[in-house]
Amino acid sequence: HVYPHCWRSGDELVYKMVDEWYINMDWRNEIKSVVSDINWIPEWGHDREMEWLDNMGDWMISKKRFWGLALPIWTFEDGSFYVVGSKQELKELAVEGWDEFEGNSPHRPWIDRVKIKHPESGLIGTRIPDVGNPWLDAGIVPYSTLNYSQDKEYWNKWFPADFVVECFPGQFRNWFYSLLAMSTMMEGKAPFKTLLGHALVKDETGRDMHKSWGNAIWFEDAAEKMGVDVMRWMYASQNPERNLLFGYSIADEVRKKIITLWNTYSFFVTYANLDEYDPSQEIDRAGLTKLDNWLLSKVDQLSIRANDLYKGFKVYALMDEIDEFLDDLSNWYIRRNRRRFWKSENDNDKNAAYYTLHTTLMKYLKIVSPVIPFISDYMYQNLNMSSSKSIHLEDYPLSEKDSINTKLIQEIDTLIEVISLGRSARNKANIKIRQPLSEVVIYAHDKLYKDYLLNNENDILEELNVKKIRFIEKPEKIVSIKIKPDFQILGQRFNKNMKDVLSKINQLDFSILKNIVDNKKTNYQISKDFRIDYTDFIVEEIPNEGFEVSSNNSFTVAINGNIDDSLKKEGMIRDLIRHIQNFRKESGLDISDRILISINASTDLEQAIKNHKKYFMNEVLGVNIQLDGSNLDFNKEIQIAGQKIKLGLSKEA
Repeated sequence: HVYPHCWRSGDELVYKMVDEWYINMDWRNEIKSVVSDINWIPEWGHDREMEWLDNMGDWMISKKRFWGLALPIWTFEDGSFYVVGSKQELKELAVEGWDEFEGNSPHRPWIDRVKIKHPESGLIGTRIPDVGNPWLDAGIVPYSTLNYSQDKEYWNKWFPADFVVECFPGQFRNWFYSLLAMSTMMEGKAPFKTLLGHALVKDETGRDMHKSWGNAIWFEDAAEKMGVDVMRWMYASQNPERNLLFGYSIADEVRKKIITLWNTYSFFVTYANLDEYDPSQEIDRAGLTKLDNWLLSKVDQLSIRANDLYKGFKVYALMDEIDEFLDDLSNWYIRRNRRRFWKSENDNDKNAAYYTLHTTLMKYLKIVSPVIPFISDYMYQNLNMSSSKSIHLEDYPLSEKDSINTKLIQEIDTLIEVISLGRSARNKANIKIRQPLSEVVIYAHDKLYKDYLLNNENDILEELNVKKIRFIEKPEKIVSIKIKPDFQILGQRFNKNMKDVLSKINQLDFSILKNIVDNKKTNYQISKDFRIDYTDFIVEEIPNEGFEVSSNNSFTVAINGNIDDSLKKEGMIRDLIRHIQNFRKESGLDISDRILISINASTDLEQAIKNHKKYFMNEVLGVNIQLDGSNLDFNKEIQIAGQKIKLGLSKEA
């Protein structure tokens, strides 16, 4: 037969029948009456607790251990027992052992030496050897630690608790329940206002961590190796309802996000120091660009959302928005405005860019400081030149809704969405973004979205590296739709009737199928006996020849993949610019250094340089270029369009 073993040591176990002490729970309805007064997170915690109260038996309160909460129960030779209600009552009933007990804590062995006289029968009794179940002890914490018996005014100040957090597996029948039971009996109300229950921490594979299995990670090791801010970001991002998979490779992914924040901060500091920017100077807000106002509205919007989510204990939902904002900040705002920081000759425009980025970073760091307290404080104190005050001593940056331009946010977010689809189409076609293309073709399901895009045509042209934008009224001009039955789903739904269902589906006109899918229709009747849903089909987009397509519910975006000789040469120039900028960094040249360039160019590349020389020299801060491949201070081989090219760089003397 199956024999029990200790999960920890592996020792064989023997079941033994013993007597235990119970509390009769015929008053469970009184506990149930206060459960709804609590804010349960997750919400199903309420139902789980009620289910336990509905189905539990009497409450076993004893344990066969030496150390613990000594149960105040004395038994007598006639089989009766007596529960002592206080230390004072015990002193009054004691007939032996009080002198040995007095001055000690109410634990074994001292409490066991006290014998009492039953107040009614006069019999002499001894305390039972059992101690209390640990959860019985845990349930009286609000009373035993907050001076309930000594200072009721002080106790009322702190009771009920605002917040309880604990791992929920098992606690609905242990700590949560014991707290509820004790408080219901003592005060007739809930012992806490909000309860946040969370799942378990497992290893990266989802396995329990155990020292004996070799997969346990100690806190000190994790803190040293992955960093405490990384750990906090990881925990904060986790929906507490689900188990957290914890490990170093997962931490590496989280670290990349913090590195993105650091690089954004570093970008600002680098250029601000070069230009000796003073954050305290006045700024004319009329000089802010559309993207400046978009970013300032976005960070104000994030601040309001973060405040609500922090209050609602939904930090994991906030972390998704923090990630999205950081991506918008680094991969959109800074990338689109980089030239304003290092090439702009308009001081007012440059200061507007500095003001926007500095203001945004200051607010963003305050918002995320509870999650990453150490690195946020370091960056904040460096950015906050007017004071050395810690970020954790500052007020939360709660913004007003009036400061948010929601229409502008929607406009730029729509633009970013379309560009993301365009980049996706490029990836499908395996065409790098440095290669210019002739056109992008866009179908917008909503006219408002089209208007937003028309307001930002230049951004689309630059971001997708295309020469023109073409809007179409119907997606069929760039893509054909194929709607196929999903055999796996249909097989599960209709089983032996699947052949009949497929026969009926094949008889439907394509326009009917498209209507079902486009409008997400359910329970569409195809015969007397059968109904189908839009989920029963797989939709395939087949791009027209020469195009590659990416789409969502709002847009269909296609890039024209035909590349002529002129586009090819422009692509070579952009690739060369990338190589030079990377080599500049490798060679230790400063970002603002003017440089001399030497290239032994192929015929195509030489022609490309001549065609785009002004643009090329401007991008790389070049003052002179030699096409003879002569050696300069720094030299290396690169590849352009599959050909090896010798590249040389020198700093201008």
